[in-house]
Amino acid sequence: MKIFIIGFMGSGKTHWGKLWAQKSGLGFYDLDAMIEEEEQRVIEAIFHKNGEAYFRSKEKDTLRTFSQKENCIIACGGGTPCFHDNMEWMNANGTTVYLKASPKQVLQRVEDEKDKRPLLKKLNAAEILFFIEQKLKEREPFYNQAKVILPVVELGTDSIKGIIDP
Repeated sequence: MKIFIIGFMGSGKTHWGKLWAQKSGLGFYDLDAMIEEEEQRVIEAIFHKNGEAYFRSKEKDTLRTFSQKENCIIACGGGTPCFHDNMEWMNANGTTVYLKASPKQVLQRVEDEKDKRPLLKKLNAAEILFFIEQKLKEREPFYNQAKVILPVVELGTDSIKGIIDP
């Protein structure tokens, strides 16, 4: 069993992934954290020095290492499903779960940590909301290909139960 958690930044992928993995006894991996560890630098530094294309290629390669792993939950980066046929690969290799959040819900969650998010760093609240709305429009066709869609307002520790134990 492999569960890939996808969704926009701030939707709670890492938070819920850790809780669900702990509750279900599955391993937990954070794709961005794995890339940071391998690169020995934060995502922001990778974007700044090497650009998004380099990061997305690294992300694809790291994601594909999960073809060798079982019984785990993987929190993916917000853009992961949108590049290199990653969504198709995740659907073929596990269960994809989209944590669906509205633009305003995302704004509430990311506003205080925008310095850690390279795409938001220099924006004010109105600009962040506009950015979120635009990016969600681009990404939702990928996110909506998930096998399971869970609205973030309804999430709880048992939300994953039907997915792990159908």
